[in-house]
Amino acid sequence: MAADDIAAMIRAAIPDADVEITDLAGDGDHYAARVVSESFRGMSRVAQQRAVYAALGGRMGGVLHALQLTTAVPN
Repeated sequence: MAADDIAAMIRAAIPDADVEITDLAGDGDHYAARVVSESFRGMSRVAQQRAVYAALGGRMGGVLHALQLTTAVPN
C-alpha cells in the first residue's frame, strides 16, 4: 500500500487531519504515521488511534502489515 493512499484514506475520514507518513522499511508494508487533528480534542489516546484505524477500513493486517501510530491534538 502506498504512503499517499494511507494519508488520503485518513484525510477522507478525518478531514482536518495533518498526516505525515514515513515508510520505515522501504517495502510499502511497514509505516509510521503521525496524525494531528482538532477532532481528537477530548478523546483518549486509544480513541484517537481507533479513529485512525477505522479510517483505514480494515486494511491493517492485510495489505497494510504494520503501522506505528502517533496521534495528537494541535498545540
